Amino acid sequence: MKTFNFLTICLLVFCFGVNAQELKPETNKTVSTENKVTINGQLINYRATTGTQPLWDENGKEIAFLHYTYYQRKDVTKIDERPLLISFNGGPGSASVWMHLAYTGPRILKIDDEGYPIQPYGFKENPHSVLDVADILYVNPVNTGYSRTIPFEGKEVDRSKFFGINADIKYLSDWLNTFVTRNKRWLSPKYLIGESYGGTRVSGLALELQNRQWMYLNGVVLVSPADYKVIRNDGPVSDALNIPYYTATAWYHKRLPQDLQKLDLDEVLQKSEQFAIDEVIPALTRGGFLADDKKKQLADKMAYFSGLTAKDFLDNNLSVSTNYFWKHLLKDVSGHNIGRLDSRYLGIDKRLSGTSPDYSAELTSWLHSFTPAINHYFREELKYETDLKYNMFGNVNPWNNENDNTRDNLRQAMAQNPYLNVLFQTGYYDGATTYFNAKYTMWHIDPSGQMKDRFQFKGYRSGHMMYLRKEDLKTSNDDLRTFILKTFKVGGVAKY
Repeated sequence: MKTFNFLTICLLVFCFGVNAQELKPETNKTVSTENKVTINGQLINYRATTGTQPLWDENGKEIAFLHYTYYQRKDVTKIDERPLLISFNGGPGSASVWMHLAYTGPRILKIDDEGYPIQPYGFKENPHSVLDVADILYVNPVNTGYSRTIPFEGKEVDRSKFFGINADIKYLSDWLNTFVTRNKRWLSPKYLIGESYGGTRVSGLALELQNRQWMYLNGVVLVSPADYKVIRNDGPVSDALNIPYYTATAWYHKRLPQDLQKLDLDEVLQKSEQFAIDEVIPALTRGGFLADDKKKQLADKMAYFSGLTAKDFLDNNLSVSTNYFWKHLLKDVSGHNIGRLDSRYLGIDKRLSGTSPDYSAELTSWLHSFTPAINHYFREELKYETDLKYNMFGNVNPWNNENDNTRDNLRQAMAQNPYLNVLFQTGYYDGATTYFNAKYTMWHIDPSGQMKDRFQFKGYRSGHMMYLRKEDLKTSNDDLRTFILKTFKVGGVAKY
C-alpha cells in the first residue's frame, strides 16, 4: 500500500511538471469585436481590433512585439478619404491607456465631472470621441501595456534598440510601416497625436516617417508636450516660463491678490505672460549682479503673480522651483500639497516642512480609476485575453536622452511637407509640462516665422490630462475634430 501511494505521488508530480506552462510571447495575436457608440447624437458602428504585431531586426529576427488597439468606423466606403489618427502616450515608459480610455476613444472612464475617481470603477460611452471623423490606432511602445521584448529580459535583449529618444523613433517608424501596409492604409491621410513625452516622440516620428518610410502626414497633435530643450535648461527663460503656470494655479486656489482674483483666468494669464517675457527674463539674465532694489521689486511682483511671498523668491535667488511651489502654495492655508501634473488635486504630506511633496497627488488619483478600467475593458469588451501583466508604466531604463533634435525634426518635416500642420493642446494647471513651455516651444519650432499660420494653440482649464474634466473633454475633442477636418481636403495640392 505504501508503494502504491509513493508511485501515485510521483506520477502526480510528473504530470504537474508536464502541464506547467511557460509564459510565452504571442507576437501575432489579434481579436476583433464589433460595437457602437453615439457621438454628438450620431450612432457610429465600429470594429475594434486589439492584438500584437512583431518587430524584426535587420536580419528578420523577431526582437519584440507591440500591443495595439485599432478602431475602424464600419460604414466607410472610401478608405483613401478616411483619416487615420495614430496615438501615443508618454513617460517615456507609459502605456497608451490615458488618451485611449479618457480622451479620443469610444469608451471613457466613469469619473466625476472634474476627473476624480468614482467607485465602482469602470467605463462608459464617450459621446465626444473623434471616431466619427477618423479611425484611431493606439500603440503601446516596448514594455508598456502588453508589449514586450523577445525574450522578455536577459542578456539577449539589446535595450539600446528600444530605450532612447532616437531608438524609440526608429523602431516605431518601422513598426508603423508594417501596420499601415498590413491594414491597407497607405492612401489614408495620417495624423500623429502624442501626449507628454509622446509629444517628443511624434515630433521626431514626423520626419522619421517621411525620410525613412516615405510616409507623409497631414497633422501632428502635441498634447501637454514635453520639450526637453526647455525643461532641462535651467536659467532665466526656464524660470520665467513657470510664472504663468504659478499664476493659473494660484488663481484656481484663490491665492492671488483681489484685483487679479476677480478677473477671468484668460485676462490674468495675459498679464502674467507679459510680465514673464518683458520683465522676468531680462532681470534674471543679470543673475547675482541684479541690483538689490531691482531684485526686491521683482520678488514683490513675482509674489503678486504667484500666490507665494516675496521672501519665498528672495530666499531662492528669484528662482522658485515647481517642487517648492507645489509644497508651499497652500502650506499655511490648508496644509495640503498640490498635484504636479494637475494642480487642482490635493495631497497630504508627512511634514509641512520641506521643499517638495511626498508623492504626486494627481497620479495616484488617476491610477485608482484607470488601472481597473483598462484591465476590465480589454478582457470583457474587447475580448482580448492574456496572462501578461498590463504595464501602466514599464521598465524602459536606462533611457538614452542624447541627441534630442525632435523640435527641429518637426520643423524640417513641415518644411518638406506643405500638408503638415501642428496643433498644441495643453492644460493651464499642468505643472510638469506647463502651458507656457508649450507656447514657447511653438514659437521656436520655426524661427523664420514662414510657417506660423500652420500652428494652432489651444489651452484648457484643467491639467496635463485636460480631457478628464467633462467640459474640456468636449472642447478638446471638438478642437481636434476641427483640426482634422480642416487639414485634409480632397483635391488639395501640396505646394508653396
